[in-house]
Amino acid sequence: MTISSSQIKELREKTGIGILDCKKALVEAKGNMEKAIEILRKKGLKTVEKKSSRTASEGRIESYIHSNGKIGVLLELRCETDFVAKNEEFKELSHNLCMQVAATNPLALAPEDLPAEVIEKEKEVYREQMKDKPPQKLNAIIEGKLRKFYQEKCLLKQIYIKDPKGKQTIEQLLQNIVAKMGENIYIKRFVRFEVGEEDTPQTAPNTSSKQENASNQENVSNTTTKKSSKTKSTKKSSKTKTKKKKK
Repeated sequence: MTISSSQIKELREKTGIGILDCKKALVEAKGNMEKAIEILRKKGLKTVEKKSSRTASEGRIESYIHSNGKIGVLLELRCETDFVAKNEEFKELSHNLCMQVAATNPLALAPEDLPAEVIEKEKEVYREQMKDKPPQKLNAIIEGKLRKFYQEKCLLKQIYIKDPKGKQTIEQLLQNIVAKMGENIYIKRFVRFEVGEEDTPQTAPNTSSKQENASNQENVSNTTTKKSSKTKSTKKSSKTKTKKKKK
């Protein structure tokens, strides 16, 4: 089947994937644009799986202050190389993600990052709302409501506010960027501030903080042990000298 250059151009504009990959996808989909997009999306997922284990120690910390001056966001977006970190598309992505956080106020990055008590509280509300429903259907209803809750409150599950069709999630957006740029790219953490809020500003968990704290505690413990040993040694030395003087 013949694939026109206009079809390839259209698919490339929609996905941001390279010309050759777009042509292959269109050939495989026999010219069907939606099927070609799905093929590229699946290939993108395989790329993400392969690259997710690679170290991403570069990136940038992006900031955003809303026009009213009352909402601010800091977000750390990671990548593998300094070259990609300086890429204009990467910078634009980090800025747009900050805008997403400012607009939607997510509670966490992913469902697994939500505190257990938050999820349990939601379940209690749903059980009360659905108390008249048959018990055998209750769990399925609660799971459905939780999925909707995750879509609203977890950044990766949210619909991207700049997606014209209103279908692409932040998770899918990142997967497409990984497939396009060929690097492991992910959101490390974020924090959202709002004037007048009484509680601690909402932050996404920093998965490395526990390890860093454990390392710091170990260093402190080792230092304390060394100091203690040195003090005991000094005391023993002092006692020995005193006994010698008495003799």
